[in-house]
Amino acid sequence: MDLTDASALVTGGASGLGLATARRLAAAGAAVTILDLASSAGAEIAAELGGSFAPADVTDPEQVAAAVATAAASGPLRVVVNCAGIAPPAKVLDRDGNPSPLEGFERIVRVNLIGTYNVIAQASAVMSKTEPTADGDGSAGERGVIVSTASVAAFDGQIGQPAYAASKGGVHAMTLPIARELARYGIRVLTIAPGIMETPMLMGLPQAAQDSLGEQVPYPQRLGRPDEYARLVMSIVDNGYLNGETIRLDGAIRMAPR
Repeated sequence: MDLTDASALVTGGASGLGLATARRLAAAGAAVTILDLASSAGAEIAAELGGSFAPADVTDPEQVAAAVATAAASGPLRVVVNCAGIAPPAKVLDRDGNPSPLEGFERIVRVNLIGTYNVIAQASAVMSKTEPTADGDGSAGERGVIVSTASVAAFDGQIGQPAYAASKGGVHAMTLPIARELARYGIRVLTIAPGIMETPMLMGLPQAAQDSLGEQVPYPQRLGRPDEYARLVMSIVDNGYLNGETIRLDGAIRMAPR
């Protein structure tokens, strides 16, 4: 897919996986709109990339619709990448054996799963009305591609991750049915399930802890890099026959219980 004169929307684009993806998309010629919280560095990142910043909460339909409109104003919306998410630990029972507050579970699922769905719904409504591409690789008629972010926790959730694993498992589970539904519009839908990545949260750990996590990866024995995620996004955008799939990006790791 030629991204010249096209637009792209990246949620959580002010840091981590989203930032790396926004930079790759901009380098490929797309007009990138960063959707992130108002308190983020989104405005600075957008200025750096020559794009736009749309402050929004992914769980708010009106705010997300406004962000999608901002992206579409820069050109036909061809790429949407969902990187916004949270990962606070929360066990089912607290230290005293009592149920943990339900609000914590609900918040994680709301941001990670419902927020992703909200962005897909708002963006696909606009994307479905764009003119299809006319590429010469047999994928003529494609209108765009939506890439979401799950996690290896969707398959190998650890102790303390029931809400996070459930939210990311939901992102994985809805990928195929949404891909099947949006196929009629020429919109592809895929998900990436990253392993242990060099995100701002993990980079705040002591170096010894980072090294220990990296050693758990069969090969290469290190943390994944945000740009490796971004490069996979670009491969998905480029390959018109990829659709309806969740791709693990994890160095072959399978997470232990804790």
